[in-house]
Amino acid sequence: MDTDQQPDLKDRPARLTVGVVGAGRVGPALAASLQLAGHHPAAVSAVSDASRRRAALLLPDVPVVPPAEVLRRADLVLLTVPDDTLPGLVAGLAETGAVRPGQLLVHTSGRYGTRVLDPALRAGALPLALHPAMTFTGSPVDVQRLAGCSFGVTAPEELRLAAEALVIEMGGEPEWVDEEKRPLYHAALALGSNHLVTLVAQSMELLRAAGVEAPDRMLGPLLGASLDNALRSGDAALTGPVARGDAGTVAAHVAELRKHAPQSLAGYLAMARATADRALAHGLLKPELAEDLLGVLADGRDGRDGGDGTDLTGNGEDR
Repeated sequence: MDTDQQPDLKDRPARLTVGVVGAGRVGPALAASLQLAGHHPAAVSAVSDASRRRAALLLPDVPVVPPAEVLRRADLVLLTVPDDTLPGLVAGLAETGAVRPGQLLVHTSGRYGTRVLDPALRAGALPLALHPAMTFTGSPVDVQRLAGCSFGVTAPEELRLAAEALVIEMGGEPEWVDEEKRPLYHAALALGSNHLVTLVAQSMELLRAAGVEAPDRMLGPLLGASLDNALRSGDAALTGPVARGDAGTVAAHVAELRKHAPQSLAGYLAMARATADRALAHGLLKPELAEDLLGVLADGRDGRDGGDGTDLTGNGEDR
């Protein structure tokens, strides 16, 4: 990175004017946290009614202006737009001359490092990738949740201190991620967080179908304990019928899901197979039990017999 034409960060004022391009759930919360640290939100861009409401809620009295005007008013610009939108946005801002030399340009995409900001870098911007590893609601609670939140950080060597300082000011903890590892890093977070929401929502639906009046109250302690055990012990925390090799129980699950919640069956089978593989690899699932279990899972995928005499196609009677 060529910084010959760029001002030294030591010459910057301690407090920065902050702009937000994209008032989704993330940008206003980050700007509000920077405001608590003494920085000054100066402008935000928002298109939809929902984004305007979020901006008004989290950044009251901050003017809503077009993206180019946000860059004109801000020393530090947060680009908080969807991943697929980011490259085109950066290119457009650079081509129209909106980027100023010495301007800190920060994106919050998990997928990308700083290379996506190359068009702005050539215009003299200082590029940072700061991705908060947290889900956002678009409400003030997000600002509180940033305390202790890990940020996936990618930055040029000469900007590492600046990146670290910004994350700490937002209440977070920096975790350095290499440019080439950003997609893998982001896939890991999506697997653990986004898919967890789907699994929990499906579990709640099934409990309601089973007659449980308060599935959230039932799942809360169980999921809390499972998460804590998994974070502490990894694969050693595996439990349940798959890890034990209870092929008959798993076959009964498959039959019930096919009958009452076929939309959840594919996910159950995929996760059960992944669980069986990990339990077997770590010595939790006995090899002599794994064969029958994996047979049940394969049969369930093909819509055949579940291994306990149950017709998984739903077209016949139990044998």
